[in-house]
Amino acid sequence: MIDTENLTKNFGNVRAVDSVTLHVDGGEVFGFLGPNGAGKTTTVRMLACLVGKSSGSARIGEYEIANKEDQPKIRRMIGLLTENVGLYEELSAYDNLDFYGRFYKLAEQKRRERIEYLLKLLELWDKRDVAAGTFSKGMKQKLAIARALIHDPEVLFLDEPTANLDPEASKTVRDFIVELKKEKRTIFLNTHLLDEAERVCDRVAILKTRLISIGSPQELRHSLSGRRVKVQLQHVDDSMVAAVKKMGYQLGEVTANSIVVSLKDPENENPAILRSIQSAGGRVVFVTEVGPSLEDVYLKLVRGE
Repeated sequence: MIDTENLTKNFGNVRAVDSVTLHVDGGEVFGFLGPNGAGKTTTVRMLACLVGKSSGSARIGEYEIANKEDQPKIRRMIGLLTENVGLYEELSAYDNLDFYGRFYKLAEQKRRERIEYLLKLLELWDKRDVAAGTFSKGMKQKLAIARALIHDPEVLFLDEPTANLDPEASKTVRDFIVELKKEKRTIFLNTHLLDEAERVCDRVAILKTRLISIGSPQELRHSLSGRRVKVQLQHVDDSMVAAVKKMGYQLGEVTANSIVVSLKDPENENPAILRSIQSAGGRVVFVTEVGPSLEDVYLKLVRGE
């Protein structure tokens, strides 16, 4: 659905986006992570045909972003939530959506249906006749998301959709993204909130002007330190530790009640390790996989440690 090859953007002598190549499947929730100034927003603005590229190429579906004939078609098939919600504050919630529905040339019946559906889904229907300027930040953000979806786009670009929202409003927006995911809509999510990315994204890319890494949250966690299993025991003694070392495994933290072991394939290797520990007198309480968080991976990759 979204394909870029060596996509690059320069602003004068500053390279904001450097040779980004990626593919996003239709129906995928794709997270774009990176520090401020990493090029996330610039990438989205290029894909949305709001700024031109300096070099490279990118396509949304069948359309090329640099082709002037394709650009109106791309704009019709995408929805965009920018950092600045950009609502008409003197208009009601309903009239804001009606204005954009007319802009996209939706028939009157279709507009009414979409407006009611989106406002109810985002719990704003009771506020439909209230001026948007009186809304809280969270309500404005939800209305802006509804505006981005008014024309039922195939692809949705969300630039920091939960920025500056309180926890309750953030949860509402995240839950809404999950609902959109069920509709098999392609969602490109810019965020610096790693917990948010881990909850809703199928895959994530880490950007620092250049693309550093890409994969599912689980794949990125495993790339940092492989897979580790924690064996919780009633107690640990030297014979149990020696038994695991004898098998050739690398040990992590060893405490009075647990042993952490680095493995390549825990599903197949765990049984033999547990038998070895039990043969040395260990009494296993439980076994769990442990590993770095997505935040650990992100910080390591961005800092280049």
